Amino acid sequence: MQPTLFSSIHLTVSQLTFHIRKQLENDPTLQDVWVEGEISNLSRPASGHIYFTLKDKNAALKCMMWKQDAGRSRVNLQDGMAIEAHGRITVYEPQGTYQLAVNLIQPKGEGALYQEFLRLKALLEAEGLFEIDRKRPIPAQPRVVGIVTSGTGAALRDMINTLRRRLPLVQVLLVTSPVQGVEAPPALVKALQSLNSLPMISDHPTPDVILLARGGGSIEDLWAFNTEQVVRAVADSKIPVICGVGHETDFTLSDFAADLRAPTPTAAAELATQTTLDDLRDLLTSYSSRLASSILDLTAEQKAFIFALRSRLKYVSPERRIQSEYQQLDEFLRRAFSAMDHRIQLQSNYVNGISRRLFSLSPEGILLRGYAIVTRIEDGAVVSKVAQARGEMKVRVSDGEFGIKCDVSSKNCES
Repeated sequence: MQPTLFSSIHLTVSQLTFHIRKQLENDPTLQDVWVEGEISNLSRPASGHIYFTLKDKNAALKCMMWKQDAGRSRVNLQDGMAIEAHGRITVYEPQGTYQLAVNLIQPKGEGALYQEFLRLKALLEAEGLFEIDRKRPIPAQPRVVGIVTSGTGAALRDMINTLRRRLPLVQVLLVTSPVQGVEAPPALVKALQSLNSLPMISDHPTPDVILLARGGGSIEDLWAFNTEQVVRAVADSKIPVICGVGHETDFTLSDFAADLRAPTPTAAAELATQTTLDDLRDLLTSYSSRLASSILDLTAEQKAFIFALRSRLKYVSPERRIQSEYQQLDEFLRRAFSAMDHRIQLQSNYVNGISRRLFSLSPEGILLRGYAIVTRIEDGAVVSKVAQARGEMKVRVSDGEFGIKCDVSSKNCES
Protein backbone atom coordinates (compact mmCIF):
# COMPACT_ATOMS: atom_id res chain seq x y z
CA MET A 1 0.00 0.00 0.00
CA GLN A 2 1.39 3.36 -1.03
CA PRO A 3 1.55 6.14 1.55
CA THR A 4 -0.68 9.13 0.95
CA LEU A 5 0.69 12.38 -0.31
CA PHE A 6 -0.69 14.11 2.77
CA SER A 7 0.79 13.60 6.17
CA SER A 8 -1.31 11.44 8.59
CA ILE A 9 -1.80 11.97 12.32
CA HIS A 10 0.50 9.70 14.33
CA LEU A 11 -0.89 8.63 17.72
CA THR A 12 0.07 6.09 20.29
CA VAL A 13 -2.45 3.51 21.38
CA SER A 14 -2.93 5.34 24.63
CA GLN A 15 -3.42 8.65 22.86
CA LEU A 16 -5.93 7.21 20.46
CA THR A 17 -7.80 5.42 23.24
CA PHE A 18 -7.87 8.62 25.32
CA HIS A 19 -9.19 10.55 22.30
CA ILE A 20 -11.95 7.99 21.76
CA ARG A 21 -12.78 8.17 25.48
CA LYS A 22 -13.12 11.94 25.30
CA GLN A 23 -15.37 11.71 22.31
CA LEU A 24 -17.65 9.18 23.98
CA GLU A 25 -17.72 10.80 27.40
CA ASN A 26 -18.42 14.27 25.97
CA ASP A 27 -21.53 13.00 24.18
CA PRO A 28 -24.53 13.92 26.41
CA THR A 29 -26.64 11.15 24.94
CA LEU A 30 -24.14 8.51 25.95
CA GLN A 31 -23.83 9.90 29.51
CA ASP A 32 -27.51 9.44 30.43
CA VAL A 33 -28.83 6.38 28.65
CA TRP A 34 -31.14 3.44 29.30
CA VAL A 35 -30.09 0.18 27.58
CA GLU A 36 -32.30 -2.90 27.28
CA GLY A 37 -30.85 -6.37 27.00
CA GLU A 38 -30.33 -9.79 28.51
CA ILE A 39 -27.70 -10.50 31.16
CA SER A 40 -24.89 -12.94 30.43
CA ASN A 41 -21.43 -13.65 31.91
CA LEU A 42 -22.56 -12.30 35.32
CA SER A 43 -19.64 -11.96 37.73
CA ARG A 44 -19.53 -10.88 41.40
CA PRO A 45 -15.90 -10.65 42.55
CA ALA A 46 -14.92 -10.15 46.21
CA SER A 47 -14.56 -6.40 45.62
CA GLY A 48 -18.35 -6.07 45.61
CA HIS A 49 -18.48 -4.66 42.07
CA ILE A 50 -20.66 -6.41 39.49
CA TYR A 51 -19.59 -7.24 35.93
CA PHE A 52 -21.82 -8.62 33.18
CA THR A 53 -22.56 -8.45 29.48
CA LEU A 54 -25.81 -6.98 28.18
CA LYS A 55 -26.79 -8.45 24.83
CA ASP A 56 -29.56 -8.82 22.34
CA LYS A 57 -29.71 -10.99 19.24
CA ASN A 58 -27.39 -8.72 17.25
CA ALA A 59 -24.89 -7.17 19.66
CA ALA A 60 -23.29 -7.26 23.12
CA LEU A 61 -22.24 -4.51 25.54
CA LYS A 62 -19.89 -4.93 28.50
CA CYS A 63 -21.27 -3.47 31.72
CA MET A 64 -19.97 -2.86 35.21
CA MET A 65 -21.62 -1.60 38.39
CA TRP A 66 -19.68 -0.10 41.29
CA LYS A 67 -20.09 -1.62 44.75
CA GLN A 68 -21.95 1.45 46.11
CA ASP A 69 -24.57 1.34 43.35
CA ALA A 70 -24.82 -2.45 43.58
CA GLY A 71 -25.60 -2.21 47.29
CA ARG A 72 -28.60 0.03 46.61
CA SER A 73 -30.04 -2.20 43.89
CA ARG A 74 -33.14 -4.21 44.77
CA VAL A 75 -32.91 -6.46 41.71
CA ASN A 76 -31.48 -9.96 42.18
CA LEU A 77 -29.47 -10.21 38.96
CA GLN A 78 -29.22 -13.57 37.21
CA ASP A 79 -27.92 -14.75 33.86
CA GLY A 80 -30.64 -14.67 31.22
CA MET A 81 -32.63 -11.94 33.02
CA ALA A 82 -34.05 -9.22 30.77
CA ILE A 83 -33.35 -5.82 32.33
CA GLU A 84 -33.18 -2.11 31.67
CA ALA A 85 -29.85 -0.63 32.77
CA HIS A 86 -29.23 3.08 33.24
CA GLY A 87 -25.75 4.58 33.16
CA ARG A 88 -23.08 6.24 31.06
CA ILE A 89 -20.64 5.01 28.41
CA THR A 90 -17.00 4.93 29.49
CA VAL A 91 -13.80 3.48 28.03
CA TYR A 92 -11.65 0.95 29.88
CA GLU A 93 -8.32 2.05 28.46
CA PRO A 94 -6.12 -0.93 29.50
CA GLN A 95 -8.15 -3.20 27.24
CA GLY A 96 -9.32 -0.57 24.77
CA THR A 97 -12.96 -1.45 25.26
CA TYR A 98 -15.99 0.69 25.90
CA GLN A 99 -18.52 -0.25 28.57
CA LEU A 100 -21.67 0.92 30.31
CA ALA A 101 -21.08 2.13 33.88
CA VAL A 102 -24.44 1.14 35.37
CA ASN A 103 -25.95 3.00 38.35
CA LEU A 104 -29.54 1.74 38.21
CA ILE A 105 -31.14 -1.53 37.13
CA GLN A 106 -34.79 -2.48 36.81
CA PRO A 107 -36.45 -5.50 35.27
CA LYS A 108 -37.51 -4.91 31.70
CA GLY A 109 -40.90 -3.23 31.53
CA GLU A 110 -40.60 -1.33 34.86
CA GLY A 111 -40.18 1.94 32.99
CA ALA A 112 -43.69 1.70 31.58
CA LEU A 113 -45.02 0.56 34.94
CA TYR A 114 -43.42 3.52 36.65
CA GLN A 115 -45.08 5.90 34.21
CA GLU A 116 -48.41 4.24 34.95
CA PHE A 117 -47.61 4.55 38.66
CA LEU A 118 -47.10 8.31 38.28
CA ARG A 119 -50.28 8.68 36.21
CA LEU A 120 -52.44 6.84 38.75
CA LYS A 121 -50.81 8.68 41.64
CA ALA A 122 -51.63 12.05 40.08
CA LEU A 123 -55.21 10.97 39.35
CA LEU A 124 -55.96 9.61 42.81
CA GLU A 125 -54.13 12.43 44.54
CA ALA A 126 -56.29 14.95 42.70
CA GLU A 127 -59.36 13.18 44.11
CA GLY A 128 -58.05 13.66 47.65
CA LEU A 129 -57.49 9.97 48.42
CA PHE A 130 -54.04 10.70 49.85
CA GLU A 131 -54.99 13.71 52.00
CA ILE A 132 -53.57 13.77 55.53
CA ASP A 133 -56.90 15.01 56.93
CA ARG A 134 -58.64 11.76 56.03
CA LYS A 135 -56.08 9.60 57.87
CA ARG A 136 -57.50 8.00 61.01
CA PRO A 137 -55.56 7.29 64.19
CA ILE A 138 -54.45 3.73 64.82
CA PRO A 139 -55.93 2.34 68.08
CA ALA A 140 -53.25 2.07 70.75
CA GLN A 141 -54.66 -1.16 72.25
CA PRO A 142 -56.37 -3.22 69.53
CA ARG A 143 -58.32 -6.28 70.61
CA VAL A 144 -58.70 -7.69 67.09
CA VAL A 145 -56.21 -7.31 64.21
CA GLY A 146 -57.19 -8.22 60.67
CA ILE A 147 -54.45 -9.36 58.25
CA VAL A 148 -54.67 -9.45 54.47
CA THR A 149 -51.68 -11.18 52.89
CA SER A 150 -50.55 -14.40 51.25
CA GLY A 151 -51.15 -17.49 53.34
CA THR A 152 -47.78 -18.98 52.41
CA GLY A 153 -45.39 -16.02 52.53
CA ALA A 154 -42.78 -15.26 55.19
CA ALA A 155 -44.51 -11.92 55.78
CA LEU A 156 -47.44 -13.68 57.50
CA ARG A 157 -45.15 -15.64 59.80
CA ASP A 158 -43.20 -12.51 60.71
CA MET A 159 -46.37 -10.55 61.50
CA ILE A 160 -47.90 -13.35 63.61
CA ASN A 161 -44.66 -13.77 65.58
CA THR A 162 -44.45 -10.01 66.17
CA LEU A 163 -48.07 -9.79 67.33
CA ARG A 164 -47.68 -12.78 69.65
CA ARG A 165 -44.47 -11.40 71.10
CA ARG A 166 -45.69 -7.85 71.64
CA LEU A 167 -49.36 -8.38 72.51
CA PRO A 168 -50.37 -12.06 72.98
CA LEU A 169 -53.88 -11.00 74.03
CA VAL A 170 -54.75 -9.72 70.56
CA GLN A 171 -57.06 -11.80 68.35
CA VAL A 172 -55.93 -12.22 64.73
CA LEU A 173 -58.37 -12.54 61.82
CA LEU A 174 -56.55 -13.71 58.69
CA VAL A 175 -57.97 -13.37 55.18
CA THR A 176 -55.52 -14.85 52.68
CA SER A 177 -55.18 -13.49 49.19
CA PRO A 178 -52.78 -13.68 46.25
CA VAL A 179 -50.40 -10.73 46.43
CA GLN A 180 -49.13 -10.67 42.86
CA GLY A 181 -50.38 -11.55 39.44
CA VAL A 182 -53.61 -10.74 37.63
CA GLU A 183 -55.76 -12.51 40.24
CA ALA A 184 -54.31 -10.51 43.13
CA PRO A 185 -56.14 -7.13 42.79
CA PRO A 186 -59.74 -8.47 42.91
CA ALA A 187 -58.79 -10.91 45.67
CA LEU A 188 -57.21 -8.14 47.76
CA VAL A 189 -60.31 -5.95 47.31
CA LYS A 190 -62.58 -8.84 48.35
CA ALA A 191 -60.42 -9.54 51.42
CA LEU A 192 -60.57 -5.90 52.57
CA GLN A 193 -64.30 -5.73 52.02
CA SER A 194 -64.91 -8.99 53.90
CA LEU A 195 -63.07 -7.70 56.99
CA ASN A 196 -65.11 -4.51 56.87
CA SER A 197 -68.39 -6.45 56.69
CA LEU A 198 -67.63 -9.19 59.27
CA PRO A 199 -70.44 -8.29 61.73
CA MET A 200 -72.98 -8.60 58.93
CA ILE A 201 -71.84 -12.03 57.71
CA SER A 202 -70.71 -13.75 60.94
CA ASP A 203 -70.48 -13.40 64.70
CA HIS A 204 -66.80 -12.42 64.57
CA PRO A 205 -65.92 -9.05 66.11
CA THR A 206 -64.89 -6.26 63.78
CA PRO A 207 -61.11 -5.77 63.56
CA ASP A 208 -59.79 -2.62 65.20
CA VAL A 209 -57.10 -2.32 62.51
CA ILE A 210 -56.20 -4.09 59.25
CA LEU A 211 -52.67 -5.00 58.16
CA LEU A 212 -52.30 -5.10 54.37
CA ALA A 213 -48.87 -6.57 53.71
CA ARG A 214 -46.50 -8.65 51.67
CA GLY A 215 -42.74 -9.14 51.35
CA GLY A 216 -40.42 -7.31 48.99
CA GLY A 217 -40.08 -7.71 45.26
CA SER A 218 -39.80 -5.86 42.00
CA ILE A 219 -42.24 -3.21 40.86
CA GLU A 220 -43.97 -5.91 38.83
CA ASP A 221 -44.28 -8.13 41.93
CA LEU A 222 -45.77 -5.28 43.94
CA TRP A 223 -47.97 -3.93 41.17
CA ALA A 224 -51.22 -5.34 42.58
CA PHE A 225 -50.93 -2.75 45.38
CA ASN A 226 -50.67 0.02 42.78
CA THR A 227 -53.86 -0.89 40.95
CA GLU A 228 -56.71 1.60 41.16
CA GLN A 229 -59.23 -0.90 42.52
CA VAL A 230 -57.00 -1.93 45.44
CA VAL A 231 -56.05 1.67 46.27
CA ARG A 232 -59.72 2.68 46.33
CA ALA A 233 -60.59 -0.32 48.53
CA VAL A 234 -57.91 0.78 51.01
CA ALA A 235 -59.22 4.35 50.99
CA ASP A 236 -62.85 3.18 51.37
CA SER A 237 -62.13 0.89 54.34
CA LYS A 238 -64.14 1.83 57.42
CA ILE A 239 -61.41 0.23 59.53
CA PRO A 240 -57.97 1.92 59.79
CA VAL A 241 -55.44 0.27 57.46
CA ILE A 242 -51.69 -0.09 57.98
CA CYS A 243 -49.94 -0.87 54.71
CA GLY A 244 -46.65 -2.76 54.98
CA VAL A 245 -45.78 -3.76 51.44
CA GLY A 246 -42.23 -4.65 50.41
CA HIS A 247 -39.07 -3.33 51.99
CA GLU A 248 -38.23 0.08 53.39
CA THR A 249 -37.43 1.59 50.00
CA ASP A 250 -40.60 0.24 48.34
CA PHE A 251 -43.53 2.59 47.93
CA THR A 252 -46.93 1.68 46.51
CA LEU A 253 -50.05 3.74 45.95
CA SER A 254 -51.74 1.69 48.69
CA ASP A 255 -49.15 3.16 51.09
CA PHE A 256 -50.39 6.66 50.26
CA ALA A 257 -54.07 5.67 50.64
CA ALA A 258 -53.58 3.78 53.91
CA ASP A 259 -53.99 5.44 57.29
CA LEU A 260 -50.40 4.53 58.12
CA ARG A 261 -47.49 3.30 56.04
CA ALA A 262 -45.04 0.75 57.47
CA PRO A 263 -41.64 0.05 55.88
CA THR A 264 -42.04 -3.75 56.24
CA PRO A 265 -44.71 -6.28 57.26
CA THR A 266 -42.97 -6.77 60.61
CA ALA A 267 -43.00 -3.00 61.18
CA ALA A 268 -46.73 -2.99 60.33
CA ALA A 269 -47.37 -5.49 63.13
CA GLU A 270 -45.27 -3.36 65.49
CA LEU A 271 -47.20 -0.20 64.58
CA ALA A 272 -50.49 -2.06 65.14
CA THR A 273 -49.39 -2.94 68.68
CA GLN A 274 -48.18 0.39 69.96
CA THR A 275 -49.07 -0.80 73.47
CA THR A 276 -47.16 -4.01 74.21
CA LEU A 277 -47.73 -6.62 76.89
CA ASP A 278 -44.96 -5.02 78.96
CA ASP A 279 -46.68 -1.66 78.57
CA LEU A 280 -49.94 -3.23 79.78
CA ARG A 281 -48.15 -4.77 82.77
CA ASP A 282 -46.63 -1.37 83.62
CA LEU A 283 -50.03 0.26 83.12
CA LEU A 284 -51.74 -2.30 85.36
CA THR A 285 -49.03 -1.84 87.99
CA SER A 286 -49.54 1.91 87.81
CA TYR A 287 -53.32 1.52 88.01
CA SER A 288 -52.96 -0.92 90.93
CA SER A 289 -50.73 1.52 92.80
CA ARG A 290 -53.06 4.43 92.11
CA LEU A 291 -56.07 2.30 93.09
CA ALA A 292 -54.43 1.25 96.37
CA SER A 293 -53.48 4.85 97.09
CA SER A 294 -57.00 6.02 96.26
CA ILE A 295 -58.53 3.32 98.47
CA LEU A 296 -56.26 4.29 101.36
CA ASP A 297 -57.10 7.97 100.88
CA LEU A 298 -60.81 7.21 100.57
CA THR A 299 -60.70 4.93 103.61
CA ALA A 300 -58.94 7.59 105.67
CA GLU A 301 -61.42 10.19 104.48
CA GLN A 302 -64.40 7.96 105.31
CA LYS A 303 -62.93 7.12 108.71
CA ALA A 304 -62.57 10.80 109.47
CA PHE A 305 -66.12 11.38 108.24
CA ILE A 306 -67.48 8.52 110.34
CA PHE A 307 -65.51 9.75 113.37
CA ALA A 308 -67.02 13.21 112.90
CA LEU A 309 -70.50 11.69 112.60
CA ARG A 310 -69.95 9.60 115.72
CA SER A 311 -68.79 12.70 117.57
CA ARG A 312 -71.87 14.58 116.45
CA LEU A 313 -74.10 11.64 117.34
CA LYS A 314 -72.50 11.37 120.74
CA TYR A 315 -73.11 15.05 121.30
CA VAL A 316 -76.82 14.74 120.57
CA SER A 317 -77.31 11.13 121.68
CA PRO A 318 -79.61 10.17 124.63
CA GLU A 319 -76.63 8.52 126.28
CA ARG A 320 -74.73 11.80 126.32
CA ARG A 321 -77.87 13.57 127.62
CA ILE A 322 -78.18 10.99 130.37
CA GLN A 323 -74.48 11.30 131.17
CA SER A 324 -74.87 15.07 131.29
CA GLU A 325 -77.93 14.73 133.54
CA TYR A 326 -76.04 12.30 135.74
CA GLN A 327 -73.20 14.76 136.03
CA GLN A 328 -75.62 17.59 136.77
CA LEU A 329 -77.35 15.41 139.35
CA ASP A 330 -74.00 14.66 140.96
CA GLU A 331 -73.28 18.38 141.01
CA PHE A 332 -76.69 19.08 142.60
CA LEU A 333 -76.10 16.34 145.16
CA ARG A 334 -72.66 17.66 145.92
CA ARG A 335 -74.03 21.14 146.33
CA ALA A 336 -76.99 19.83 148.42
CA PHE A 337 -74.70 17.86 150.68
CA SER A 338 -72.39 20.83 150.94
CA ALA A 339 -75.32 23.12 151.78
CA MET A 340 -76.65 20.55 154.21
CA ASP A 341 -73.26 20.22 155.89
CA HIS A 342 -73.01 23.97 156.05
CA ARG A 343 -76.55 24.23 157.50
CA ILE A 344 -75.85 21.51 160.02
CA GLN A 345 -72.63 23.23 160.96
CA LEU A 346 -74.48 26.48 161.45
CA GLN A 347 -77.24 24.78 163.45
CA SER A 348 -74.63 22.88 165.42
CA ASN A 349 -72.84 26.09 166.22
CA TYR A 350 -76.16 27.66 167.19
CA VAL A 351 -77.15 24.73 169.35
CA ASN A 352 -73.73 24.71 170.92
CA GLY A 353 -74.11 28.40 171.67
CA ILE A 354 -77.55 27.89 173.19
CA SER A 355 -76.25 24.86 175.04
CA ARG A 356 -73.41 26.86 176.46
CA ARG A 357 -75.77 29.63 177.45
CA LEU A 358 -78.21 27.18 178.95
CA PHE A 359 -75.40 25.38 180.70
CA SER A 360 -74.10 28.64 182.08
CA LEU A 361 -77.58 29.25 183.51
CA SER A 362 -78.09 25.66 184.65
CA PRO A 363 -77.37 24.59 188.21
CA GLU A 364 -74.28 22.77 187.01
CA GLY A 365 -73.05 25.89 185.32
CA ILE A 366 -73.70 27.86 188.43
CA LEU A 367 -71.91 25.24 190.45
CA LEU A 368 -68.88 25.64 188.22
CA ARG A 369 -68.78 29.27 189.18
CA GLY A 370 -68.41 28.33 192.89
CA TYR A 371 -71.97 28.02 193.96
CA ALA A 372 -73.38 24.97 195.76
CA ILE A 373 -76.84 23.41 196.26
CA VAL A 374 -77.80 22.46 199.79
CA THR A 375 -80.64 20.06 200.44
CA ARG A 376 -81.95 18.60 203.63
CA ILE A 377 -81.56 14.92 203.83
CA GLU A 378 -84.64 14.38 205.76
CA ASP A 379 -87.01 15.77 203.20
CA GLY A 380 -84.81 16.65 200.17
CA ALA A 381 -85.84 20.29 200.36
CA VAL A 382 -83.49 22.83 198.97
CA VAL A 383 -82.05 25.11 201.60
CA SER A 384 -82.15 28.56 200.14
CA LYS A 385 -82.30 30.43 203.46
CA VAL A 386 -80.48 30.15 206.69
CA ALA A 387 -83.70 29.52 208.54
CA GLN A 388 -84.24 26.44 206.54
CA ALA A 389 -80.90 24.88 207.48
CA ARG A 390 -81.26 22.11 210.10
CA GLY A 391 -80.13 18.64 210.76
CA GLU A 392 -78.20 16.68 208.25
CA MET A 393 -77.87 18.23 204.84
CA LYS A 394 -76.22 17.38 201.52
CA VAL A 395 -74.07 19.88 199.68
CA ARG A 396 -73.65 19.47 195.95
CA VAL A 397 -70.75 21.19 194.23
CA SER A 398 -69.43 20.99 190.66
CA ASP A 399 -67.48 17.80 191.11
CA GLY A 400 -69.56 15.93 193.67
CA GLU A 401 -71.46 15.97 196.96
CA PHE A 402 -70.64 15.91 200.63
CA GLY A 403 -72.77 15.94 203.77
CA ILE A 404 -72.95 18.45 206.60
CA LYS A 405 -74.72 18.59 209.92
CA CYS A 406 -76.12 21.84 211.22
CA ASP A 407 -76.90 22.79 214.82
CA VAL A 408 -80.11 24.71 214.68
CA SER A 409 -79.63 26.46 218.02
CA SER A 410 -76.23 27.78 217.31
CA LYS A 411 -76.61 27.80 213.57
CA ASN A 412 -73.24 26.12 213.22
CA CYS A 413 -72.71 23.46 210.61
CA GLU A 414 -69.98 20.84 210.24
CA SER A 415 -69.22 18.36 207.62
